Amino acid sequence: MDDLSNSSMKFFSDQKLCYADILPPYEARARIQVAVLNFLKLLNSPDPSISDLPLINRKSSNSRVSEGILTNVSWIFLSHSFCTRSLMKANAAKAFIRVWKVMAMCFEILVQEKRVTQRELFYKLLCDSPDYFSSQLQKRIDEISHKSGFSVYYQEPNKEAVDCSACGSSGYAISGDLELLESLVMKTDARYIIVVEKHAIFQRLAEDRVFNQIPSILLTAKGYPDIATRFLLHRMSRAFPDLPILALVDWNPAGLAILCTFKFGSIGMGLEAYRYACNVKWLGVRGNDLQLIPEQSLAPLKPRDWQIAKSLKASEILQENYREELELMTQSGHRAEIEALYVHGFDYLGKYIAKKIVQANYI
Repeated sequence: MDDLSNSSMKFFSDQKLCYADILPPYEARARIQVAVLNFLKLLNSPDPSISDLPLINRKSSNSRVSEGILTNVSWIFLSHSFCTRSLMKANAAKAFIRVWKVMAMCFEILVQEKRVTQRELFYKLLCDSPDYFSSQLQKRIDEISHKSGFSVYYQEPNKEAVDCSACGSSGYAISGDLELLESLVMKTDARYIIVVEKHAIFQRLAEDRVFNQIPSILLTAKGYPDIATRFLLHRMSRAFPDLPILALVDWNPAGLAILCTFKFGSIGMGLEAYRYACNVKWLGVRGNDLQLIPEQSLAPLKPRDWQIAKSLKASEILQENYREELELMTQSGHRAEIEALYVHGFDYLGKYIAKKIVQANYI
């Protein structure tokens, strides 16, 4: 009865979900125009005022985890808690102006019927309004991901199919255009999808043609996952629903955060995390792999690792075995990078991955 009650609670908690609409350009323009008109009406009223801007609260306290009842995919979502940006408050004035400048730039792009990436938008705002935007405000956004694999064919509309496994150690660069990624035709005889944190590790595995030893698709975002890589992975999970998705990341809080972003989404993108979440399993590096790594190859956790660990511990997203791994990291005060496994030889990584897959040693 308790299990049924808990399931019901999880089901109905989704009713609190706050999400972002995907709108056609004309409707997005119309919404911006309405916002401007409402702002001007208040300014022109007998009792003029400048209205505050209500924005969805993107703090962890406003995040929840949706656990699928009919699916094994969970994701982060944001609830209906708002914060305000006010021109009248000194500490919020710049943020207030930034919102309007972003809307103005988006409106201009929509009118011109252009397509831009978030990175392009950020740098245009940085050039046009340096007083309100700084490089410190930018969260890392990459426009391309790389993919390689075991007889993976990738075909854009009206173009010839590309065999990604024949693209060499650099893999095949994927467009950041989500509409294009949605229209891809993909075929494969692979049996696994392996998500790799680092581009250098991706190149090593591709150079060793590990996808011939383990029939797999290799994918990397070259660090923290951008939207295009997350979308592509979700797209592949729909195209090949029977393929397990396995992640190879550093054994540190940052690596775990990257894994969790692929698996659950992020609070910053909580309005649309459900569009990108995938059932990713943690292949390595994990605590039980430390016996393979010499003590001198371990490094102390960095200040940023401690910050990320604190944030992860405070969140609701970590399943128990992930939380245990995080606890082990912080108790030891050390981190282990994937490259530490090279102590056994540069060709060891493929053997390490193959053994873990054969033993189903992933969580």
